[in-house]
Amino acid sequence: MMAFSRADRVSGLIQKVLAEVLRKQINDPRLAMITVTGVKVSPDIKFARVYFTVGSPDPQRIAEAKRGFDQARGFIKRLLAPELGLRYMPDLRFHYDESFDRSARIEALLKSIEDDDGRDHSAPEEE
Repeated sequence: MMAFSRADRVSGLIQKVLAEVLRKQINDPRLAMITVTGVKVSPDIKFARVYFTVGSPDPQRIAEAKRGFDQARGFIKRLLAPELGLRYMPDLRFHYDESFDRSARIEALLKSIEDDDGRDHSAPEEE
């Protein structure tokens, strides 16, 4: 069994608490319909990269959400600190998670290849 590092445990806790804070205590319309997809904490627990996604991959909507997070950073840290129980609260940095957009593009490309010639290009089944 693999043991999780302290940074991994703190990452999971930040993600869980931040999702609740966004749902219940943040009233900024720029942060409505935001999903926290992951948190990556540095090994020394000083920095936390918070990855989020928005309902639609509109660049303007993403920029607004980023500005909303940047302006609410201090408020969010004050709400998270007592819930986390850490001596020092990690510095939060917010980043748009592009992995969902990339996977949707790849899926659309694969679908278009299948539609172009009518054949299924998946791997043949082994017997």
